[in-house]
Amino acid sequence: MSKTPFLTKEKAKEIIKSYPTPFHIYDEKGIRENAQKLNEAFSWNKGYKEYFAVKATPNPFLINILRDYGCGCDCSSMTELMLSKAIGATGDDIMFSSNDTPPDEFKYCNELGGIINLDDITHIEAVEKACGCLPKKMSCRYNPGGVFQISNSIMDNPGDAKYGMTHEQIFKAFEIMKSKGVEEFGIHSFLCSNTVTNDYYPLLAKMLFKLAVELKNKLKVNIAFINLSGGVGIPYTPDGQPNDIMKIGDGVRRAYEEILTPAGMGDVAIYTEMGRFMMGPYGALVTTAINEKHTHKEYIGVDACAANLMRPAIYGAYHHITVLGKENAACDHTYDITGSLCENCDKFAIDRNLPEIEMGDILYIHDTGAHGHSMGYNYNGKLRSAELLLKEDGSVELIRRAETPKDYFATLDCFDIYNKIISE
Repeated sequence: MSKTPFLTKEKAKEIIKSYPTPFHIYDEKGIRENAQKLNEAFSWNKGYKEYFAVKATPNPFLINILRDYGCGCDCSSMTELMLSKAIGATGDDIMFSSNDTPPDEFKYCNELGGIINLDDITHIEAVEKACGCLPKKMSCRYNPGGVFQISNSIMDNPGDAKYGMTHEQIFKAFEIMKSKGVEEFGIHSFLCSNTVTNDYYPLLAKMLFKLAVELKNKLKVNIAFINLSGGVGIPYTPDGQPNDIMKIGDGVRRAYEEILTPAGMGDVAIYTEMGRFMMGPYGALVTTAINEKHTHKEYIGVDACAANLMRPAIYGAYHHITVLGKENAACDHTYDITGSLCENCDKFAIDRNLPEIEMGDILYIHDTGAHGHSMGYNYNGKLRSAELLLKEDGSVELIRRAETPKDYFATLDCFDIYNKIISE
């Protein structure tokens, strides 16, 4: 597999005339095709619904594209709930999967009619106090502990994760919730992040399906849905093989027919909460080479920095880089691609083989459509960049303007210094 930009050098130069780099840009055509294919993969389940993980890309223009395909919103905070309400997502279109949750956020979700997914057994009492009583439909997040293995390889360590209830706790939670009037129950679990394998969802599904049957038989509760959460990832490296969502959907179907259907649970809805898979490959950070430095290493400085894309800086994540217009040139130069933050980790690539980069070249950083712009910050007084949408007809729409210094200083408006700064 190779990494092919959805933007040409010519198109990028045209866009830059109106919207200077750096900016994040998203591919509407790719997003729509991917959402359609996901629905096809789970079309065997009558109640299937994808709840897009708002935290991955909290832009209403992009979320509304997914809502054209029936997607709801997976929220984890008050502001994400507010965003969902603003675009018309209320009721069962909201799944509120939070942790360490303030009571007023439970109350607000309940007022919107959203489904509250409890992370901890103590939250039962917190929801009851915040809302006056428990909603009729609720969910609990399950953590089996230990490690989770796929093909004899450890993928993640749920035992070290702060999320979810133990096996004993989820039974106790369902028992308490039933006694307090809950009528429809859901089970949720998130065990692995960014898996690039077709086995993860089917294996997780088997675990949760067996748990659902056990809960139903022992407690006589109505399991309305099972939420496989996220974790289906994307290949960030050019040699990686993408997940086959059709195979994943079919694997879940086979587990469903093996476990739930014989137990008389053939009406249970399947939910997912994907962010990276839904949006990751369909976004890019576009930046311009503005400096070069020749010291102990060869450095190319760009006008973006870790404030625009922090994944490489905080945990060494790989993002492929294409020098637009030089896609077929030999990668015979080795560079560190850096931003301008006063931190040595502010590097998009280290010892990366790329074509010779000249000042003014446009660099396209791949796979930033999820956990890209959303993780931005203002360290060193850096301003958040614009977000653009490359529409299906080839036009470009501004879907979030770039921040200005006035935005940066706006929270100082209670001080005289604010007026002095913004008046200059």
